Amino acid sequence: MADITGDQRVQSEVLEGLATAVNHRRWFVELAVPYLGDNPIEIGSGLGDYALEWAEHLPRITATEADPDRLVRLKERLAEHPGIEVRQMLLPHSERGDYSAAVSYNVLEHIDDHVGALRSMRDLVRPGGAVIIIVPAFQFAMSPADVATGHVRRYTKKTLAAAMTEAGLTVEKIHYANALGLIGYFMATKVFRLMPKEGPMVKVYDTLVLPATKAAEQRVRPPFGQSVFAVARVPS
Repeated sequence: MADITGDQRVQSEVLEGLATAVNHRRWFVELAVPYLGDNPIEIGSGLGDYALEWAEHLPRITATEADPDRLVRLKERLAEHPGIEVRQMLLPHSERGDYSAAVSYNVLEHIDDHVGALRSMRDLVRPGGAVIIIVPAFQFAMSPADVATGHVRRYTKKTLAAAMTEAGLTVEKIHYANALGLIGYFMATKVFRLMPKEGPMVKVYDTLVLPATKAAEQRVRPPFGQSVFAVARVPS
């Protein structure tokens, strides 16, 4: 098994801060919903914000977490939701499964052996099912915040597609998301060396800028973005 990278305390603080970015989360929730099927597994559920929203669309979902302290908090938070199973999981591993999909947001960039991690996700999913990924985009945006939270790399469409293909997956859809977010993230974390925590900038962006960005990108895919979103299929 791989080590858990990054300062877990800092990661939890960032997760708690970004939980206030409700519009951002709902946008990314919507991106995955068409591909989740009836029984998906989320890899790296953190504090459970995405799992809770996906559970509203699904009969059941499995949430997972690698960090033991966050796992305890995750189990406590989701205890009253019978449609959500919670378990510990650290990638890569050799487990096989029959889930309808594996979805993992902002996790792959923490893992040295990211191809091995993608193979592990592939093996958890039944043939024809989906592996759905979001990762941070563009190496030039690697900042002290990335290092503190344990990011090993950032991605382009090309590098993420290559990793998924090497893992034995067939890429179905891949595009950048949140173009203005990349500019804001670069200025905040690389230029001003701030951490992406709760505060006025996050609230203003999420309330005023994000809805317009989402609407524009639903019409025209941007040539860059803060994140790369990808869907790949497990071969039948």
